[in-house]
Amino acid sequence: MIRLVKKAQKGNDQAFLKLFQQYEEDIYRMAYVYVKNKDDALDVVQEVAYQSFKKIDTLKKPEYVKTWLMKITMNCAMNVVKKNKKVVQLKTDYEEFIGTNNEDIPLSISLQGLIDVLEEDEKSIVLLRFYHNHTFKEISELLDIPLGTAKSVLYRALDKLRKGFKEDDICEQ
Repeated sequence: MIRLVKKAQKGNDQAFLKLFQQYEEDIYRMAYVYVKNKDDALDVVQEVAYQSFKKIDTLKKPEYVKTWLMKITMNCAMNVVKKNKKVVQLKTDYEEFIGTNNEDIPLSISLQGLIDVLEEDEKSIVLLRFYHNHTFKEISELLDIPLGTAKSVLYRALDKLRKGFKEDDICEQ
């Protein structure tokens, strides 16, 4: 893996492509959690490919390539979310009842709804910790925040999720 990163950093396009393809699904899933639809998630993946290809030489520690890609993914996804907040979505009445075909990630609607109540920093830390299995140290480095802050934000987010579970009676079912 490290050898592949070093080849990519020296300008080997095939090495970069091979490297990126190994993480493409993780990038898509992370993007989808933020943008909540297939098309925007695919746009984020494409933007991450472009940004990471352009800046691969700035990666200082090749062993953290996945962490580096996830940080780029979160930044790109948050940019799309900010851009989409400025756009007013028009929904037809029947769409609310039949749903959409964009449910291609195995997250239940209730879990997705709970994650949506979190602030962006809380969502990022929860996803990095439980979805991507990063340590607190890796999260603090990735998000460029103190270790204690990463822990307190995670515990605050988990508390919000617990309260959300109780309010929705999810635990009672």
